Amino acid sequence: MGYLFFQPQNAHRVEVDGRQLLFHVPTTSLFEIDRLDSDVIDLFQDRSKVSEGDVRDRFEGRADPALVTERLKALLDLDIITDGGPPRAERPPVHIQNFPLTTIVLNVNTGCNLSCTYCYKEDLDTPTNSRRMAFETAKRSIELLLAESPDRDSYNVVFFGGEPLSNLGLIREVVAYSEDRFGSLGKKVDFSLTTNATLLTEENVDWLNAHRFGLTVSMDGPKALHDRNRKTVGGKGTYDVVARKTKMLLERYTSRPVGGRVTLTHGVTAVYDIWDHLKNEIGFHEVGFSPVTSGPIAPFNLTGDELVTVFQEMKRLGRHYRDEALFGRNIGFSNMHQLMSDLYEGRSKALPCGAGLGMLAVDHEGGLNLCHRFTGSDMETYGSVDSGIEKQKLARFIEDRADRTDKGCSTCRIRNICAGGCYHESYAHFSDPMKPTYHYCDLMRDWVDFGIGVYGELIAGAPAFFSDHIMPRRAYGK
Repeated sequence: MGYLFFQPQNAHRVEVDGRQLLFHVPTTSLFEIDRLDSDVIDLFQDRSKVSEGDVRDRFEGRADPALVTERLKALLDLDIITDGGPPRAERPPVHIQNFPLTTIVLNVNTGCNLSCTYCYKEDLDTPTNSRRMAFETAKRSIELLLAESPDRDSYNVVFFGGEPLSNLGLIREVVAYSEDRFGSLGKKVDFSLTTNATLLTEENVDWLNAHRFGLTVSMDGPKALHDRNRKTVGGKGTYDVVARKTKMLLERYTSRPVGGRVTLTHGVTAVYDIWDHLKNEIGFHEVGFSPVTSGPIAPFNLTGDELVTVFQEMKRLGRHYRDEALFGRNIGFSNMHQLMSDLYEGRSKALPCGAGLGMLAVDHEGGLNLCHRFTGSDMETYGSVDSGIEKQKLARFIEDRADRTDKGCSTCRIRNICAGGCYHESYAHFSDPMKPTYHYCDLMRDWVDFGIGVYGELIAGAPAFFSDHIMPRRAYGK
């Protein structure tokens, strides 16, 4: 053979309880490897290029040459080593020809009845600032969804704000129109909504239940932490009313599990304690955490040290997730569960999410935004519900963002899990959605390494957890 060359960007080794695991980056696959595999990889890590003589010198008298040849072939097949030929493309360049919309997000009201300190919303108490979506705008949004993806069997309509329940009249109109419109075509429509819970009543909970809404409640933890930032317009903490209304919701709501969403800001980093309160005392089915590193009000962004603490806390809760999962129990830590799902399903992502492709967000004026986080921002829109999608412009954005040339992502070991990170996080931090989320790359790599270790333990010690709690897929190692 000629020289062989190592491609470290395609392989990452993790040790779990004395077992060596190889994470194959291009396919997001995990393999258990033996000592010989590890020794072969060590040889390539020791040298910039490896000759037949180098292989013979390293393994002669130590391993069967046929076995060594077999392992080299496997590494060549995985593109972990190469013979120096033309580089193998990990995937074809992203080229957008159509927009297979499945989800439309309706920003039904820019205002909110609360005045959370870290939020840049516009108060409902100022009518000139609070702008509600009109029914005709919502109706045209539904028609856009159908026009762009006429052959789908099911669709998603998401209501967002501000506080969406402050425009419940519109939501009721949209649900009635959508159920009739999609139903007449023999198609299904699914509704979801994120709320601060303060406007929930038994009547509207029962209505939401009848229409099988997917519900998420924004709540930041126990009273002291929640009341720190989530306040009324008069400056009073909202924990008592939110906890009371949420417990009423959880008692009455039977159609689907209800999740909690936590915003982690400066001074709010106690992930484990927050999860424990929201899951075990309030009763949410699952709890997800959103660290704020690039919010529009700088004093509420997590500091670098706080972000480190957040990830340490997430790993602490992740270990509890693992311990319970070994007994077949899912504790409802959605960040960890999503990572386990990504690894189990072998998801290799070219794009961080479906924003701009499978999902668009409509602002109160009918403008088409990449996602709900961009509504009301200075970021350019991509058409409107009246004029349609500016497809060439939107395709160019998605294609350019997916291009990893000359970006740190091109050789990053988590590139196909992170895919450059959230567009809005980049926009908020760098004023440029084209840049990957470089400001927390190291922490994300550490988090994924931790997840790979947990996944390795679970797949060995409790494989049924995945078939019971995550959709089945191909076997371990694929």
